Amino acid sequence: MARTPALLAGWLLLAGSAWGPVAAQDATPPDAIVVAAQRSGAPMWTIDTARGTIVLVGEIAAVPESTPWFPDRLEAATAGAQRVILGVRPKVSPGDILRLIFSGGRFTRLPDDSVAADFLDPAQLRRLTALEQQYDQDYARKSFLISGFDLLTRRLRFNRDTGDDATDIVRQAARRADVPAEPVGTVRGEDMLDGLAAADPRTHVPCLEAAMTAAEAGSAIIEQRGADWRAFDVPAVMANPLEIALGRCWPWADPELGGELRGQWTDALYRATEADGVTLAVVPLRVLAETDGVLDQLERRGLDIAGPDWR
Repeated sequence: MARTPALLAGWLLLAGSAWGPVAAQDATPPDAIVVAAQRSGAPMWTIDTARGTIVLVGEIAAVPESTPWFPDRLEAATAGAQRVILGVRPKVSPGDILRLIFSGGRFTRLPDDSVAADFLDPAQLRRLTALEQQYDQDYARKSFLISGFDLLTRRLRFNRDTGDDATDIVRQAARRADVPAEPVGTVRGEDMLDGLAAADPRTHVPCLEAAMTAAEAGSAIIEQRGADWRAFDVPAVMANPLEIALGRCWPWADPELGGELRGQWTDALYRATEADGVTLAVVPLRVLAETDGVLDQLERRGLDIAGPDWR
């Protein structure tokens, strides 16, 4: 776990440098773009506007390799779009990276001399103790966020044996085809790190509890989540213990950062209704389909949304 600060720092740095300038390209008939995108097998929604079409690709992180979908068709759709909108771009400075590396204990351990039993109720503590025994781990002093991530990534191993996420596929295809791409918004690395460091450990208990539920359910939920995503059964994906856990952990569960990220998506997509041609956006499925999420908000703004049921 001592490597955690460096790993988080690397993630921030890579996320902040993944964007680059791109140029415009020739137009492709909107219907052909929409059909190509839909044939990829990823769940998506379309919004026809007075000036064009918005295609919303509902992304889940870590699609299992065994999930049968067709990324090359999403690449073809990307190449024909007039613009692409992808996830938030962290604005990370060298100082942010150094702070994370040298102050890692503030992020990875419970404050002062506190232990998990100081914050968890008896039922939660029993579950955590049982998982410690099952996996030969000691979570007593670790941050609940780090313990939750450990349960999901190293014990449940949900991010092993996966293909590229839709964001990676679309970003690479946009670069190759010179399609203008932009982040949905930006978040300062300093704000992200300060929020993590200052958070009360109790705010991460829901993350730990959801991660425990996912770990207790076992690896079958990973394949089921991928199968439901491919079958466009959005409510089933949203009810999957793994998807619930990912949505209850940082950054989406952060009351300030999570709200900011959701607001950026809603505003950016509504602005896209004024753009000419086809806008292709890759949006986290949980942000699209959650109660009062982006799809609900866009629908309330009077937009006609075509695609799978999300409620």
